[in-house]
Amino acid sequence: MKVASFDIVFQEIPGEVTLALNLSNCPCHCPGCHSPHLAEDIGEEVNEALLDGLLSRYGAMITCVAFMGGDANPEEVAKWAAWIKNHKSVLRTAWYSGRTSFPREPRTPSQPSFDYVKLGPYVEALGGLKSPTTNQRLYKRVGDSWEDITSVFWQKRFE
Repeated sequence: MKVASFDIVFQEIPGEVTLALNLSNCPCHCPGCHSPHLAEDIGEEVNEALLDGLLSRYGAMITCVAFMGGDANPEEVAKWAAWIKNHKSVLRTAWYSGRTSFPREPRTPSQPSFDYVKLGPYVEALGGLKSPTTNQRLYKRVGDSWEDITSVFWQKRFE
């Protein structure tokens, strides 16, 4: 699994300042994808040194780390999310996936890997999360269950 690029973003996870890790080698090839270059096998291999460096650099600025993609290897995405939770327990973790079902997670005795999961392939005619017709859904973990919070994206912020 490789990180092709990363950004600090404010809109991907509501209420969070997110370090978004854009993962390459995406198998989905969704027509109209906003990041088609991520279908290529590019970037730097994810490892402890890479994550430690990014978290040290941005740790005070961020509240969440989001894995954007990684559908080619969901077990590895979950493994690295669990690693972040175990080493930086104050950070929340998210996975933006084109898959249609929740990932199996490696679990520690006290904590699951993900606080947020976005599911669903991008379907251009339906739009992304900001579109009320989207097939995609963003879920937030609440206790042992998942709450669909997609509608947060449909609220108007400014008139």
